[in-house]
Amino acid sequence: MTSLTAVPMAAESGWLASIEDTINSWFEPIAYWSTTIIFYPIPFFGTEAPIVTFWLVAAGLIFTIYYGAVQFRGFKTSLEVVRGRYSHKADEGEVTHFQALTAALSGTVGLGNIAGVGVAVVIGGPGATFWMILAGLLGMATKFAECTLGVRYREVHEDGSVTGGPFRYLPIAFARFGRLPAKVLTGIYAVAIMLFGVAGGNMFQANQTFAQAQEVTGGDDGFLGSDGAALIFGLILAGLVAAVIIGGIKSIARVTSKLVPAMAIIYVTACLIVIFRNVDQIPGAIADIITGAFNPSGVAGGVVGVVIVGFQRAAFSNEAGLGSAAIAHSPVKTRRPVSEGFVALLEPFIDTVIICTMTALTIIIAAPTLYTEALTTEDTAVPDGVVVTSEAFETVIPDFPVILAVAVALFAFSTLITWSYYGLRAWTTLFGRSTFSENLFKLIFCLFTVTGTVLTFDQVLGFADSMLFLCAFVNLAGVYLLMPVVKREMKEYFADRKSGELSREAAEPPPTKSGAGA
Repeated sequence: MTSLTAVPMAAESGWLASIEDTINSWFEPIAYWSTTIIFYPIPFFGTEAPIVTFWLVAAGLIFTIYYGAVQFRGFKTSLEVVRGRYSHKADEGEVTHFQALTAALSGTVGLGNIAGVGVAVVIGGPGATFWMILAGLLGMATKFAECTLGVRYREVHEDGSVTGGPFRYLPIAFARFGRLPAKVLTGIYAVAIMLFGVAGGNMFQANQTFAQAQEVTGGDDGFLGSDGAALIFGLILAGLVAAVIIGGIKSIARVTSKLVPAMAIIYVTACLIVIFRNVDQIPGAIADIITGAFNPSGVAGGVVGVVIVGFQRAAFSNEAGLGSAAIAHSPVKTRRPVSEGFVALLEPFIDTVIICTMTALTIIIAAPTLYTEALTTEDTAVPDGVVVTSEAFETVIPDFPVILAVAVALFAFSTLITWSYYGLRAWTTLFGRSTFSENLFKLIFCLFTVTGTVLTFDQVLGFADSMLFLCAFVNLAGVYLLMPVVKREMKEYFADRKSGELSREAAEPPPTKSGAGA
């Protein structure tokens, strides 16, 4: 997931600055109270942590126990499903299992994997990596549950398009409390997802992309530092976004199925270069991670403090429990909803266990002084996460800022187009599904892409971030209520897999009947 820290822009004078100041002033009280409530810190054994962190991690632990550690015993099944072993071309849906996985990953694998991990290691030391990995493993069970439900209660429309995710299973989960409470809670979730999609999932991505491009082309003195450059850059970026999102989830899936593997290869390759150029330090780095997890020094709150740092960064990175991934997975071609649950559990593994761990090892091996100095100094200010990661890479790859700019552009663009789809599904939930309604949202979304490159919305982004995690409270409450449904689907799937029924289904044409929950 993306780290929402505002980036100063070049156009900071005249009427643009006036507009920026006005908007920030208007949003300041809203952002303050929303972030104060959603990220309210509670004391915990000598330290503090946002309550939403405990809410997300507790869910992962509960689902892991309830589903019998499905992320481990179902891992082989996940890989088989992604490869299409049990798929049939005539299955209802819009995208393949692999395309659904990459579309969802494009929304989670982002700048948080670069900057967020740097912050975790600096604040919590190497030991934070251990707890980050553990939280990622627990998050796999959460993704399994919510994405199974997203497909189980999806609606396949007459034109073949699909609407699913929390917008379909939350009303069913909360129906036991009455029709009105179910509508209100689902509406709150839809508004929160839409606001983040337009602001945090869009403007911040555009902002970061322009800022990095400007930096590697000479900063304010380069050609992107001239007046009007940000606006032109934004128009070009919006044009590229429009070219992808106009085609809907099929178009988004086609792009992300190529873009996500490409950006992951670029970034992971850079990590491996740094790690293996310092191969003799790998055993020591692993030892630091393990010992630091249980015997940290210089970390506020001791062991509890480093646990919280690791859990918090993992939860904020892979988005397990927020319900957003279930939106991307719901259009998958399948007759077995739980099959996509198995695919979805791979997300936290790739995002947190692999990519975040790669970043952490790179920092621990190549730039140990950055976090050791932060842990031993009395100065509470710590280096920016991106700076920490970039300096670690620069020890081996001198021109890494350019590579980082490419990675940021790929991460940001893929996140942006995926959140356009999440936002669209929320929009249609609130305002109805029609060609005019959907095109209106896409136009608004692209306009905010342009705006994101020109303005700095610190308060707006803080508000959008809090809206995203508001989703976690509503979504997980609904998933808890539907836990037995997922367990029943899982047991049937494992039984059919053992008997060979799944392989026979894949070899036969599927039934023509369609509908929610099929």
